[in-house]
Amino acid sequence: MNPIQTLSLVLGAGFSSGLNLYATVATLGLLQRFGVIHLPAHLQVLSHPIVLGIAVALYVVEFLADKIPYVDSIWQGVHTFIRPPAAALLAFGATAAAPEPWRWAAALLAGSIALTSHGTKASARAAANMSPEPLSNWALSFGEDMLAVWLTWFATAHPTIAVIVVVILVAISLYLLYHLFRFLRRTLQKLAAA
Repeated sequence: MNPIQTLSLVLGAGFSSGLNLYATVATLGLLQRFGVIHLPAHLQVLSHPIVLGIAVALYVVEFLADKIPYVDSIWQGVHTFIRPPAAALLAFGATAAAPEPWRWAAALLAGSIALTSHGTKASARAAANMSPEPLSNWALSFGEDMLAVWLTWFATAHPTIAVIVVVILVAISLYLLYHLFRFLRRTLQKLAAA
């Protein structure tokens, strides 16, 4: 992989992992398994049937958990401690050919990006849970899953454009996080005053 392909994989998989780690791992593994892409040597293990089976099984669990209000909030809370470190680990593996300082920099970057996308997802879910209808939660879940799979593929198929797309998505996420936190703070203040 050339440097731009590696950067694209680090950024794309980082952002996607923050949305849905298991869909990201399964997508990378399936793309490698069917010869669509060739992952760096340290990530080729993602195409092993055991790894794929576990990733798909956990994706199914997440798919179901994401559709149930408040269960998804607990799921998101637990995954705050899973998604960013896993994204960092994927980036560390993707940059195996790079010097050690660059590998650690890539891991920190991917972990931070995953934390940003995960934080936006978790905050949006918390806001959606305040709505009495279930459709917003379902729509968010489907949208996040599709974005995670698409962005993972796109980062491997169109690396230069994917880097730009991820930078835009991170900027949008930061903007949304700011406004979602303000919304949540106002809502909590209203609940405390009532």
